[in-house]
Amino acid sequence: MKTLGFPRMHKEEGEIRAFLPDFFEKLEINGAKIYIEEGYGSKMGYTKEDYLSVNKNIEFVSKEESYKQDIIIVLRSPEFDELELIPDGKILVSMLHYPTRAKRIKVLKRKNIKAVSLDSIRGDFMQRLVFNAKGTSLHGMEIAFSELEKIKSDFYSNTRGPLEVSIIGMGMVGLQAGKAASKFALPEIAKKIKEAKAKGVLINMLPRNITSDREEMIKILKRTDILVDASTRDNPYEYIVDNELLGNLKKEAIILDLTADPYLVDEEGIQVKAIEGIPTGTLDKYVIYKDDKEYYDIPDTVNTSNRRTVVSCDAWPGVKPRECMELYAVQMLPLITKLLEKEFEQMSLESPYYFERAIYRATLDYFFKYDKVKTE
Repeated sequence: MKTLGFPRMHKEEGEIRAFLPDFFEKLEINGAKIYIEEGYGSKMGYTKEDYLSVNKNIEFVSKEESYKQDIIIVLRSPEFDELELIPDGKILVSMLHYPTRAKRIKVLKRKNIKAVSLDSIRGDFMQRLVFNAKGTSLHGMEIAFSELEKIKSDFYSNTRGPLEVSIIGMGMVGLQAGKAASKFALPEIAKKIKEAKAKGVLINMLPRNITSDREEMIKILKRTDILVDASTRDNPYEYIVDNELLGNLKKEAIILDLTADPYLVDEEGIQVKAIEGIPTGTLDKYVIYKDDKEYYDIPDTVNTSNRRTVVSCDAWPGVKPRECMELYAVQMLPLITKLLEKEFEQMSLESPYYFERAIYRATLDYFFKYDKVKTE
């Protein structure tokens, strides 16, 4: 019987997420021995006893021991020093983001870690199976509208034109962002807008044939109140909106960074964000103003001349941790069960079982064979 390891996420203070006891109760039927890092769930108000009382197969151990198990499950990717704790040949289930993490991939390959990237688990119609699109988009849009309300002096005026939200990216995150924006994201704002008889929201969904048209983008940015990055890029080394183009955005506009790609330096150069010159926020700080230090942490080679208030978080679902973990538990339980039942090598596109095919699409083998992204 395979063993399961659940390390804590040693990120910023605001990262408190852990799987809830209910999830471990459902895992008991598999009979697997479960090794949980000391302190797991404590930031969400749970004690050891809360976990031990629902699953007799649980044992609390050190961080190092939790990383030595057959299958390691941790929502956000381990840091590089934590990856080194994983013995060669073990299975790692985590948000690994292959397309934009070339250095991480090299470590995974060197250690022969059998990686399953949660953000790449896809069904037969290529839909993501472990995904909180609504949570990501709604949380971000709520904060963006709150900040716009503070900055825009005529926000509740019945003489202004419609507020304009321009969204780069037409995947599920972008579509959910548009839906949230159509309702002003927050009920209290929507109510005040209605009472003031102010105009509503005009939503611009920007496909690639528009974002590649500089003249049209200038016109759109000049009207935009909230610019949203919900993009998926083939090339992480190129901007969609460079900083010079960004200068056309309204001075009081908000930039909502839902993608939250980092700036990363590797052998190919610097991997950049879709919008040049904006910082990446965290769960500790997801509203960044023009003179905040986060702007000065951006690599010197990146143009930051044109600045706006940025709403960004590298773990958006973590803004509402309980809701997030309840959803991920439902989505991940059948996948973990399958990894316990079958050998990793049995996962393939030819498998007659749906979840085995889905898991294979999240492996490095699939990534290098089928995903058209340059990683080396």
